[in-house]
Amino acid sequence: IQLVVISLLEKFPKIPRMVNLREIDNDMQTLYINTSADTFEFKACTDVDGIVEGVLRYHPFLYDRETYPEDPYAIPGNLATEEDDDSIVLNQARGKRPIFECFWNGRLIPYTTVSEFDWCAWPKKTGTVPAECYSRFSGVLFTNDRFQVSTNKLTFMDLELQLKNKETLFTRIVNGQEQRVKIHKEFHQWLKTCHEKWDKQVKFRGFKRTITRTDVTTKKMQSPWATFSSIEWDGRAYKAGQYVKSQKTQPIFFGSVIQFLLYGDHEGDVYATGGQVQVAMVRLREPFWILFPTNMNLKVTWPEGNPWTQNDVRPAGTPLGPLHVEILNKKGESISRIPSAMQNTTRKALLIELKVVWHSPNGDVETNSHIAAHSAKWAFWFRTMENLNKLGKYTLHLNTILNVNESNATVWAGNRLPNHTLDFSITEGSAERFMVGTVNTLLHVGVPFHIPLELLDEYGHPTHDLKVVLPGLKQDSQTLKISLLPGNPDSLKVKQEDPITVENGTSVSFDVEVHDVAGNVTAHPKLIISCQLQGIPGSSSMVAVDCSNTGAGTLVLKPITFKNIAGDQTVKATFDIPVSNCLSSIKTSPLFHLKLLNVSFQLISDKEKIDWTAGDLLENLHYRLYDERGRVVPLSEEMARRIKVNWAADVSVEELAQGKLPNVPVPTLVKEEHFYQVSYMEELVSVDTSFTIVNRSSPFPVLQLTDQYGNKTQMLTATCVDSLAVDAEGLDKASLVFTWQESTHSMLVTGVRFNPGFPGIRELNFTWRDFAEHVTIKLTAGVPAQLKLVDGPQEVGIKLRGIQTPFLLQLFDEWGNPSPDQRVVVTLKTSTPALKVSHSPLNECKGDMGDSIALGILTSIGAVFNPCWSPRGEYALEFRGSFNKKPIHGPAVKLTIIPDPNKPVKLVVEYNTNSVFPAGGTLTVSVMSEEGSTIKNLNPANMSMLLWKGEPSGTSRPPSGVSYGTPRDKVIPDHVGKYTIQFVLCVDKTKGLWSHQYVINVVPNDPVKLAPDLQPPTPVVVNNNVLDSRTLVEDMSLKLMDMYNNSAGLELSGKVVVTIKSSKGSSDKNLPLFEGKVKSLQFSLANGEAQITNLFIMENSPGQDGNEYVLLFRPSVPGYGPKNPLAAFELPFRFYNDVENRKQMSELTKKKDQLKQTVDIYRSLFDTNRQLITELSSRCCISNVLQNWLFGFIGQKTADAEKMKLQTRRVCAMPDPFRGNLDVLGKIGHLALVEDDDVATVISWHLLGDIDCVVTMTTVAARKIYDDTQGKQQVMPLDTFLVWDLPLPHIRNGRDSFRPIGNPVFARDLLIFPENAENCHIVFGNLLGDTILTDDLDSANHYRKGVVQSKVPCPTLLTRQGDRIRSNGKFGGLQNKAPPIERLRGQVFGAPLPKDYHTFMGQIDLLQQYRLAMEKSRQVQEDFDGHMQYLKSPEMVQKEEEMDEQEKQLKDIETKLGTTPVRTPSAIGVKRSLDKAGESSGMVTKRTRRKLLKQDY
Repeated sequence: IQLVVISLLEKFPKIPRMVNLREIDNDMQTLYINTSADTFEFKACTDVDGIVEGVLRYHPFLYDRETYPEDPYAIPGNLATEEDDDSIVLNQARGKRPIFECFWNGRLIPYTTVSEFDWCAWPKKTGTVPAECYSRFSGVLFTNDRFQVSTNKLTFMDLELQLKNKETLFTRIVNGQEQRVKIHKEFHQWLKTCHEKWDKQVKFRGFKRTITRTDVTTKKMQSPWATFSSIEWDGRAYKAGQYVKSQKTQPIFFGSVIQFLLYGDHEGDVYATGGQVQVAMVRLREPFWILFPTNMNLKVTWPEGNPWTQNDVRPAGTPLGPLHVEILNKKGESISRIPSAMQNTTRKALLIELKVVWHSPNGDVETNSHIAAHSAKWAFWFRTMENLNKLGKYTLHLNTILNVNESNATVWAGNRLPNHTLDFSITEGSAERFMVGTVNTLLHVGVPFHIPLELLDEYGHPTHDLKVVLPGLKQDSQTLKISLLPGNPDSLKVKQEDPITVENGTSVSFDVEVHDVAGNVTAHPKLIISCQLQGIPGSSSMVAVDCSNTGAGTLVLKPITFKNIAGDQTVKATFDIPVSNCLSSIKTSPLFHLKLLNVSFQLISDKEKIDWTAGDLLENLHYRLYDERGRVVPLSEEMARRIKVNWAADVSVEELAQGKLPNVPVPTLVKEEHFYQVSYMEELVSVDTSFTIVNRSSPFPVLQLTDQYGNKTQMLTATCVDSLAVDAEGLDKASLVFTWQESTHSMLVTGVRFNPGFPGIRELNFTWRDFAEHVTIKLTAGVPAQLKLVDGPQEVGIKLRGIQTPFLLQLFDEWGNPSPDQRVVVTLKTSTPALKVSHSPLNECKGDMGDSIALGILTSIGAVFNPCWSPRGEYALEFRGSFNKKPIHGPAVKLTIIPDPNKPVKLVVEYNTNSVFPAGGTLTVSVMSEEGSTIKNLNPANMSMLLWKGEPSGTSRPPSGVSYGTPRDKVIPDHVGKYTIQFVLCVDKTKGLWSHQYVINVVPNDPVKLAPDLQPPTPVVVNNNVLDSRTLVEDMSLKLMDMYNNSAGLELSGKVVVTIKSSKGSSDKNLPLFEGKVKSLQFSLANGEAQITNLFIMENSPGQDGNEYVLLFRPSVPGYGPKNPLAAFELPFRFYNDVENRKQMSELTKKKDQLKQTVDIYRSLFDTNRQLITELSSRCCISNVLQNWLFGFIGQKTADAEKMKLQTRRVCAMPDPFRGNLDVLGKIGHLALVEDDDVATVISWHLLGDIDCVVTMTTVAARKIYDDTQGKQQVMPLDTFLVWDLPLPHIRNGRDSFRPIGNPVFARDLLIFPENAENCHIVFGNLLGDTILTDDLDSANHYRKGVVQSKVPCPTLLTRQGDRIRSNGKFGGLQNKAPPIERLRGQVFGAPLPKDYHTFMGQIDLLQQYRLAMEKSRQVQEDFDGHMQYLKSPEMVQKEEEMDEQEKQLKDIETKLGTTPVRTPSAIGVKRSLDKAGESSGMVTKRTRRKLLKQDY
């Protein structure tokens, strides 16, 4: 017995496994064979020599289930919406699946199935075999190569059409022999036998006794009959005494069951295909209802946990619902249809009607009415009702109905269908607003009075009355209605702040209001408000406004103008009204005009803007004059006299001659700009330059003493400095320095410095004697001195493609305050020059990050190493800042380089210098990734093989002239010899991955036949006494050869037995005999070769004159038998009794051999051309017009996929330096992905103590990591794990022990394993065990309660909201609440790629294959056109004519020889015109096409 063993190669570091095909028992064909009880074999023959062998297998019904196997890989279809045990439901085993799977030459064609044949189809009428038996058989079809399949061998072209053709003949196969019978009849009889012999559908229970039945006509069938009290059939129980109704009888009988009978000698409970029932007839006096479920009821639940009880009292507006309603049968199971006793009748659907009735004082009012249909997911569901806001009593009615339009829809079979009633009351709700009663009586301000208040709920229902009571009076409370008006004028209010600052020459306006004693705006007749300004020399203007009607107005004053103003001036405005006076101060500031410019202590450019301190002196200003060529002109006193400046009248000519300008006094107002100009004027030349000064606050406070009008006084002296004090929050008073300035009679404060603290607003208070002033200072961050990482991974494990998570950096000053300075340059530096990093430009992070600086996504990160194999290890990525050429040290991120498992770096060929390569075999090529594992999901079209005879080229590239082979051509050559092969993988458009050049010595394959090197001529013998005339073979060498005609079997020895047989089509049994009057001769076979010499026929040998016989050379070699025979060599010869006839026929035979050889050559040529045309024409089916569109579409899809891949998603930020080592799977956090964020958070938190543990395949690898890390790294060896595979605790014996809520599921089932799925299932099965995940805490408590009540231990429960209930029932507290995902600091399971990404990649792969086919189609089209021109050339036309002539001569010679020419299949259709040369002549096998292509090129 030969065992077929296959190798399972998985990603590194997994070791390849060897699997015996006999050990695989979960494929569908094995399941079909193992579960079948009987088979039905048949054969079909079509009109095109197509042969199909088929097998039907019967899978019986055993006891309580169907044995038809279920497809473990099939997508489950729509399940039935309900299953009621009160009705008979036919269980169809096969369902809607097709019967037959199809094989072509022993190869499964997966996309073609045959649903059925007419003779095995589902019956239209009920016969002797139950209908469900037609769904209990499976089938398989085996075809020969006469049926066409698609190029990819996935689909038959027209198999089903040919088999269902009327010309197709079906026969049955019994014990390997064909039987011409009526296939329909044979199949029906076989199915009936299988049903009676193997099916066990009905269980007879309650055995009573064995009886003899005299009512049976057949005597042998009268005894024994076993009687039973009940049966079980299709999940239903029938008992004695139960009322039943007959089906499909005329008339219909009604009665009660007496007993059940089963033929045979039985005791106890027994299964059988069927039996009989004894029924006592009853007379119907009233409607008779069969098996009606009178004990149905309604189950009402409140999904959101807010149930309303009977006679409940609720406030108005309380939501009612949602309601979940189920109709339960007597077993407590949910149903949605009326049960029926008949199998094929339509069961009526049930509906639930909800009505809410308000019992108002005027009668009942229906407030809500809804009808719900059944849903497979939530049964009957009613949404929340929020309109219950009227006070009174209510009733909720839930009625089961059959038809909405019927008046008595709630009654069936004389009984009322299940219903439910709930009574409740609605009262007023909590007080939410109040209403003040109307006040009609006119009252006075300041006099107490009563105000009635009424409190109302949300819907206007009165709740309580509030009364204001005045104690001490005889009538202490009274309700009045009043109208309250404003009182008399009492005060005048000016809305503007005091003082008001305005510019000189501008006007000011005041908004004034007249108030009563309570502050209300009031009006009064002749209410005129006037305003008089005081303090303006020569001006006594007055303005007024009439406020008699409105009580308010606006006073607009005339522009306030001071001449020769030297400082701030104060003006008082007096407001007068007939009732009161009000005084307001106006502060006027001088008006200046300033413009913005920059400052430089060197030369100032034209129109430059200078930013300078207000009140300071701009010194050291110089000027230069230039001629037209840009040269500096020397200055002189005469030229200096022509220099004019606009800020000083008297200037020093001596200083101007030296190029020095007078100092510029900077104005004291900060908000103004001042224009300054320097000009040079003479008779013919005039040049000028200008600059603008913008004042800024002085860094040092300068204190001056002013009078009440803001004018500076000269009363300060140098001794006043001692009395000056400065105070502020956080002020460093030790650094303060007070300086007296004699020139300005002011005090200068320097050294103002604050202690380290947070930036913000500070009030700087100055005190001198009784005078005080304050300055508001905005304290900002200091000079940038620190660079910190505020967001982004601290440790990164990356592949050599980049880091997707951005790093968010923040500048800080020396004291840790965030700095907004934009002048800092941040750079990246790696710990080794071998690791090169590039990144996107710095971007300012917008949003809630403040003044942070985002470094952006690292668009690429590459490393240059020698050799090119990816490095494995840890590196550091350091962020460094630079400010004013001073370094700022930043954080360092730990980088772990993870080799890319999808990047090809090496081609590995299974090659051994000591190996032998049989001709026509195959080679296995593996593509290795950076991490050393094998890449499996590669497009085969990207791989090519190069082959040439001889030695390697000596370089990494093949010699010139070697063509590339397609991916399917990676096979060993057919002929023996020494070859060199090389493989190349196309990585992209510009890069290819080359393998080494391998020298293979091709040896012969296994021997399959015995043949000579050259075909010998046909012998012609004469039956006479001359030995030469009777010679068949004088000397001939026969060798054992493989299928490619290579000499094989050099190590084999045996014998060759030579016999004579009749030629094909001859009925002559009088065969010639060999010399010695023997029928057979033997020759020795040594080293795979036999020498046949001196082979004669005997003198006067039997035989018919002119006949053709065949010499049969049959090899006999040990080890080769009927199962693996060696083909014999046949040599035909002619037998004659006449010498003259023999000579003539010998010449004809020689000529026949020559013509046959020539014709075969022509046939081979034309067959090759025709098959090549077929191959080329099939490749030209792709339109080149779509190529440009296809290129753009592939690019768009690729861009979409890359964009989706680069989207931000959850990743595990823990480094995993051990992953990729031998027998190491990696850290637990990297082994699984979780799609939902909430689920990922709670599971990661639950496994927080184990998430950084390293999982190894063996204990040895775990111990090595433990030793290398001095025991600091957690490890878990896989070989010490148990396998978990238990159902959820609430499922017992395949059924739910209670109805759970909250969608409970094993936590381990929510994990996605991108690699090593089988091992990861074991790992997380042990880590999570039976941990269950539900929606929320309520559903988790409900689940635990139900499990514990079932006396089953409950495992740990997690919720999507982050709660945990331990296995001991404890929950609550910080220990059992998952923190936010941000606090897990990257120790969280990552998220998988979007599902659309895999869809895009599959589409891109198909488009790439399509594009490659389009590119090849252009070349093939050119080859096709050239070959068609060649076929129509005169040379080919002449060869075709020559072949026709020689075929005609060959036919004449065969006629003369008395033989019937045998046309080989290749000769059929050779004579064809060149116009039809491009048409397909049939299907060509892959190996034949390859040979033809090699011969043509």
